Amino acid sequence: MLDSLQDGLRSAFKTLRGQGRLTESNMREGLQMVENALLEADVSYPVVKAFMQDVSEKAVGQDVLKSLKPEQQLVGIVQEALVDLLGPVDPTLNLTKDVTVLMMCGLQGAGKTTTCGKLARLIGTEGKKSLLCAADLQRPAAVEQLHIIGKSVGTPVYSEEGATDPIAVCQNAVKHARDNGIDVVILDTAGRLAIDQELMQQLKTIDMKVQPDQCFLVVDGMTGQDAVNSAKAFNEALELDGVIMTKLDGDARGGALLSVKHVTGVPIKFIGVSEHMDGLEPFHPDRMASRILGMGDILSMFELAQREFDQEQVQKTQERLQKGQFTLDDFRKQINQIARPGLMTKMLGLMPGMGEINKMLQGGDHEQEMKRLGGIIDSMTQAERNDPKLIDNSRRQRIAKGSGVSPQEVNTLIQQFDSMATMMKGMAGGGMSSAMDMMRKLRSGELMDPTGKMKKTKQGTGKRMTAKDIQNQKKLKKKLKKRRR
Repeated sequence: MLDSLQDGLRSAFKTLRGQGRLTESNMREGLQMVENALLEADVSYPVVKAFMQDVSEKAVGQDVLKSLKPEQQLVGIVQEALVDLLGPVDPTLNLTKDVTVLMMCGLQGAGKTTTCGKLARLIGTEGKKSLLCAADLQRPAAVEQLHIIGKSVGTPVYSEEGATDPIAVCQNAVKHARDNGIDVVILDTAGRLAIDQELMQQLKTIDMKVQPDQCFLVVDGMTGQDAVNSAKAFNEALELDGVIMTKLDGDARGGALLSVKHVTGVPIKFIGVSEHMDGLEPFHPDRMASRILGMGDILSMFELAQREFDQEQVQKTQERLQKGQFTLDDFRKQINQIARPGLMTKMLGLMPGMGEINKMLQGGDHEQEMKRLGGIIDSMTQAERNDPKLIDNSRRQRIAKGSGVSPQEVNTLIQQFDSMATMMKGMAGGGMSSAMDMMRKLRSGELMDPTGKMKKTKQGTGKRMTAKDIQNQKKLKKKLKKRRR
């Protein structure tokens, strides 16, 4: 999700980190790279200018430039500005009436009909009954498509064979819901390839006569500024309550995501993150800001794990973590748990420091990639799997030769294991409150450097290593090398 924007921002922070002592001059050079990354992601120019003005005023202040870790403070400043740009958002649907009517609108190709089904499924997880209303009488096969989607998510569909008046169909659907004790009606209205007067007039009439409680616009996150322009036009006609942005699992550059709230004043309520019916998530600005900065999304990862993972295996892992135990064998079990198509990409995308493995697996044969990662671990001795710190250069060469990969790939696997081990040990035993504390530390830069890697910690404690700790560790390594000789 938003890989190009993540890479651009990470490069800017990495450049600043390599500057040594930061000055106002090289800080401004880094900020220019941040600005370029946003423009390349197709963020609206006025939005970029307003965003950069906010960030620049704080970033070149003396408190930042004189701090010990100015590049980390810049990450925090950019994250705070992203949260302000994307929020505030209330991700709840507020289904308080006997029958709540949700009106869905949008251009053809944005994924509106599919999103209706995803929303119905999401509402069903809250214990509410939904009814899908087939009011798109313009597009061929739209009614049939909605029936297929409704069947796949276990939601009834209201339609009228041979109907030509979408307003009457919507009114009758609401009456049907009220008579049958259904909590929510989702109106799938007609779309167009482009905005025209006939479409807007039809939507205005439905809005006036059916009086939906909330009106959502579905926009394609891959269309950049076109999505922002359509959101603005629809909002002027209907006074939208929120935007649902789709296709963020594809090649979306992020421009629409970062621009739509600022340009229209309409918040993003949900995001589509996969083609599957469970691929609709409530939108949280703070979590999205963390993802954009490559810092992961711990809370969303926990929520997904609760739904998808073998809870018995999770419990066993939790018990080992509480004892300070997490080995490469545990690491492989965790990866195997998420090896199902689609779930792996989701999980790795939410984990801090797992970006490289995620990219490695994208677009390839997941089963084959899992075998390759397993092959690297299998080429290690049990002692090396229990304590990867034993793996020096000669051992790395042996493991690479035994598994048929390069030494760099072995090194990458070990680095990603270290990141995951640090994160999981830090959260062990604390449940959701500990996860929230971990997220706070990630935001403040306490646990992660600007390149997206977890900082080194004292083994088994989860505490950040001081400069003295690192020096002592280096001295110990030198002593061990002398003894081996």
